[in-house]
Amino acid sequence: MINPAEYFDELHKLLQLEKEEEMRQFDTMMRGTSVQQRVELGYCWFPLRVVETGYGFGDYPFVIVERTKQKDRPHSFSPGKVALVFSSESDSAEPIKGAIQFVNADQMKLIFFCDELPEVLDYGRLGVNVMPDENAYREQEHAMKLVANARNCRLAVIREALLLNKLAESDADVEIPELPVHLNQSQQDAIKLILESQDVCLLHGPPGTGKTITLIAAAKVLVEQGEQLLLCAPSNAAADWLTQKSLEAGMRVLRIGNIARINEMLEASTVEGQVRQHPQYSDIKEFRKRAAELRRMAGKYKRQFGHAEREQRKLILSEAKSIAVEARKLESFILESCVDKAEVITCTLVGANHSLLEKRNFSTVFIDEAAQAPEPGCWIPISKADRVVLAGDPFQLPPTVKSQEAARKGLSVTLMEKVLDKIPTALLTVQYRMNEQIMAFPNRWFYQGRLQAHADVANWDLDSEQVVEFIDTAGLGWEEQVNPETQSISNSEEARFLWQRLRALSETLPTKKMNVGVISPYRGQIGLLTELGLEYRSELPDSMKIEVQTIDSFQGQERDAIYVSLVRSNDRSEIGFLQDYRRMNVAMTRAKKKLVLIGDSATLGHDPFYKALIEHCELLGVYRSAWEFIN
Repeated sequence: MINPAEYFDELHKLLQLEKEEEMRQFDTMMRGTSVQQRVELGYCWFPLRVVETGYGFGDYPFVIVERTKQKDRPHSFSPGKVALVFSSESDSAEPIKGAIQFVNADQMKLIFFCDELPEVLDYGRLGVNVMPDENAYREQEHAMKLVANARNCRLAVIREALLLNKLAESDADVEIPELPVHLNQSQQDAIKLILESQDVCLLHGPPGTGKTITLIAAAKVLVEQGEQLLLCAPSNAAADWLTQKSLEAGMRVLRIGNIARINEMLEASTVEGQVRQHPQYSDIKEFRKRAAELRRMAGKYKRQFGHAEREQRKLILSEAKSIAVEARKLESFILESCVDKAEVITCTLVGANHSLLEKRNFSTVFIDEAAQAPEPGCWIPISKADRVVLAGDPFQLPPTVKSQEAARKGLSVTLMEKVLDKIPTALLTVQYRMNEQIMAFPNRWFYQGRLQAHADVANWDLDSEQVVEFIDTAGLGWEEQVNPETQSISNSEEARFLWQRLRALSETLPTKKMNVGVISPYRGQIGLLTELGLEYRSELPDSMKIEVQTIDSFQGQERDAIYVSLVRSNDRSEIGFLQDYRRMNVAMTRAKKKLVLIGDSATLGHDPFYKALIEHCELLGVYRSAWEFIN
């Protein structure tokens, strides 16, 4: 019998281990590496050019910066992360934290939660380091304490349903409306399960089975029945996707969260965007205009001037701050009505504890991509639910856990994994993404052969190109290399061979439009493939669009063709985290019409998964030796 207090105490200890490890890694990186080394590792951009500065939503200052060297180098920056802006030119310029709103190959926009543009921007030789987000840990700790202490309330019932599988009987008498005809039987059954469940249920959506379509269709039914819903996901990108699909379904959506962490394309759905549409927004604009005028006036009194000028500057900035406070008060007056009017509220797991949602409960809370969500984070939205729907696929990528000790003790096991097959579960069984040959092995290994390919995709290919290939590099001496600084693994010969195979594909189909993903589990190999791409892309037609990224970065995406570099080749049969077979499930199921796997069977074949995969390819007649392609 699980004791809730003991359970959450242990979970809190694991979360603490994770926090300590993340802080330790960050501290080690900052103290033990040079700026250039951090750039090489993808944790820093340096040097930077300031492209634009200004004041945006909430009157918060922002800066857009551009890296001027080592462009296209893989990095760890992404929207929503915290970053630290610094100057290498002055020790007196205090670094400042900002939130990343957008990032592309070479530019990044950061928002600062202060009253004026930070002083560090006045100095030269700017750089930016990625930072840990301590707030996320505080929110998870708070939620777990709340859940652990719940007594004689709906939250206590939900907790026991998830931890002890004490479920209320489903409401078989609930009225099931007519469901959209475009949904297949397994999708309709899933919606019926959600409607009938009183406590918790699970939506298991393997790759390409329309999990999000099903989730949104269920949400639409509940909204039409008068419910206000909370839709959550572990990342900002996934929360944005839920927002977009909810809007397309015709629901009134409010995207809750830090404006710096939300896709700009969804601006109208954000709290800030909806405030801007309010009739009283003109008053807010007037306040902000006056505040901006005062800031410009203060700018005349440079920091380098004398005491009197500095004091005058302080007075003017103080008045600007007071006016900005009035603007924010007027905003807050409108906020509650924005929340009240929304049919669907979307956010990240941590965002579910936003101040606007502090005293709100929801009849149904959906947690999408729950198999990627660390358990402590899931308890934040669950604490606001009368009913919980977990949606995801435990056989795709798990959450990233930095602490090996915490992972070993159970933090890497998600809440969804713990309750799979223990609570009512709906499995989606028809996939709409990939040729049935691509689906075959993942279906057998992960899904017990229960999936079927829809007729529209079952046989599609790239103009009769071989759909699946395993190209074996054994015997060629293409051994892996380890970077002594980063410890990342790469394989230069395998990387060059992959680009040669892409060139061969383009020669076979010179005018065929196709999107190609080049993926690998190792960042070192991605860096190498990216560099080689600069050499080979000029030989490839414009009709072939190629993206090079890690497997992890490709989860949730799809391409016409996927080329996978498996990298590992050694005489010790060591394959590292390739042993997490879920990563390979993701890699293989990104492909729609063509899948090419390149690896060394002598190294991989000692593992049962890869042995079975190679044997599967041999039986299909799609196993080939790289020797065939060597002149």
